Amino acid sequence: MAKKRNPANNKQVSGQVRIIAGMHRGRKLAVLNSDGLRPTTDRVKETLFNWLMMDVRDAICLDCYAGSGSLGFEALSRGARSVDFIEMDKAAGQQLKTNINLLKANNAKVHQGDCLSILPALAQKYELVFIDPPFRKGLAQRTIDTLQQAELLADQALVYVEVESEQTTLEVPQSWHLVKDKNAGQVSYRLYRLNCT
Repeated sequence: MAKKRNPANNKQVSGQVRIIAGMHRGRKLAVLNSDGLRPTTDRVKETLFNWLMMDVRDAICLDCYAGSGSLGFEALSRGARSVDFIEMDKAAGQQLKTNINLLKANNAKVHQGDCLSILPALAQKYELVFIDPPFRKGLAQRTIDTLQQAELLADQALVYVEVESEQTTLEVPQSWHLVKDKNAGQVSYRLYRLNCT
């Protein structure tokens, strides 16, 4: 007997992301088949969270362009105090909420809509921010600019940016210092620390 499709949308679960470490280690979360959705690979995620090893616990986090929520859920598993997810796609946003409920993560919230519109409306000061937008739309730079204008970053905040490998330059504020950077195939990823002194 054929399974009924969810009438709320015509997108289907197409895969899973795996939580690498922490309290939900090994847990697999469903991911929707959605245009432009590109979950961070386990290899890149493992490198990133090695960089963040001393900084995730108790951090107030923001996952921009959350998609599958791979980065935000990994942070939650490793002891982040809270994670705000921002996701444009309505069905992907609903899947994030479903996965939050599965993990019983009452310290996570989904903001559904355009990231650049939602950021100025947020009132939180974030200590760890993930920026992993759809490629080749200039969104990383615009998000960096909007984050800075909205004054959403705490002192010594860390900002992770993942862009296409041909994106060789990003204009970041003088107070942002590059901590780590690496290339993996078609992806370039960088970690900045905000220094307000």
